[in-house]
Amino acid sequence: MTGITLTAEQIRNAPAPVRQWIEHEVIAALGLAPRTPAAAPPQAAHLVACSVEDMASVLEHIRGVFPAVNVLFELGRPGISFGQPAVMIVRLMDILHHTRLQDVGQVMTCLEMINQALTEVKKDPSVRFCGFDNEGHCLIAPQTQVSIATLWQTMMERQQAAQEPEADSRVAPAA
Repeated sequence: MTGITLTAEQIRNAPAPVRQWIEHEVIAALGLAPRTPAAAPPQAAHLVACSVEDMASVLEHIRGVFPAVNVLFELGRPGISFGQPAVMIVRLMDILHHTRLQDVGQVMTCLEMINQALTEVKKDPSVRFCGFDNEGHCLIAPQTQVSIATLWQTMMERQQAAQEPEADSRVAPAA
């Protein structure tokens, strides 16, 4: 057996296929995902392109579950667009890292809550907010990613607008 040590910088600067291979090997070694053939097709057939209104309704359904809300908004970050029709691909490990959940199982539970909320919003049990591939990625429709990002931006603008009158009332008038 031969071992090799790579710095984070070396991994970051490696070509994409090398980084993906390293990611796959680490995930498999840690037992975070089952080892499956890389040629298995991604599960994207039933993904629905969600509007901002859809995402706002989903948010209302999961509002009391903070980790699920975190996971939802994490998917508003730009991802990698892949395939035809295009899907956004986000690494489950990135979601795990950014949401500070304990393991990928918790991420999957949150994603299933979001999927369930969407089926209730759409009143259609066949719709899916997200799907998964065999390489540890979450797949969403590009329009859904844009809708989540727009919802987040709208919420931040409303919060900022609500705080501005408070700030103005604390400023003493000039004499």
